[in-house]
Amino acid sequence: MRSRGFTLLELLVALAIFAVLATTTYGGLVSILSQRAAVEQQAQRLQALQLTYRLLGRELAQISTRGIRDIHGDPQPALQLGGQQPGLEFTHGGWLNPADRPRAVLQRVRYVLDQDRLLRFSWQVLDRAQDSEPVEQLLLEEVRALRVRLLDENNEWHEQWPPEALLPGQPLPAAPRAAEVILELDDLGELRWLFRLAI
Repeated sequence: MRSRGFTLLELLVALAIFAVLATTTYGGLVSILSQRAAVEQQAQRLQALQLTYRLLGRELAQISTRGIRDIHGDPQPALQLGGQQPGLEFTHGGWLNPADRPRAVLQRVRYVLDQDRLLRFSWQVLDRAQDSEPVEQLLLEEVRALRVRLLDENNEWHEQWPPEALLPGQPLPAAPRAAEVILELDDLGELRWLFRLAI
């Protein structure tokens, strides 16, 4: 008896079924991989938001009344908002020193929006020299706007600190009681954070 093999029609049907199964499987695999990438990207985004919130909250909770001197030797207040310097700049305590280096426990930082990036600048010294360069840290991307307001002792909000109405030679008002930070993000919309200032 002669052995009988597959006919051409049977091979074509088998190849067609295999092609349909392969296409379906590949489409499902691509969908799973794209969903996984989107989940990982969202997780990284939320992690960056949490880091920013914790860092800003911790530093504002340890804000200090110690002013600084700029590169020209002019005194600057401990807390600055708006004016000639963009963003929020202040002195805070609690600067960790695990290596026990000879430096202060106070640190000067500035939070500023550069195009669509939220940046944190920090200085190694408080009173700056001509060569005092800040350390730049990228916190968030895809940020449309950054707005900061400070609440004074009379429960009035200020978008500039020291307040604009302050006359030359007039003493600084009492330190603000709270800070409101508003971030407008491309993907999450508006986030509003309220921090208590313990000065």
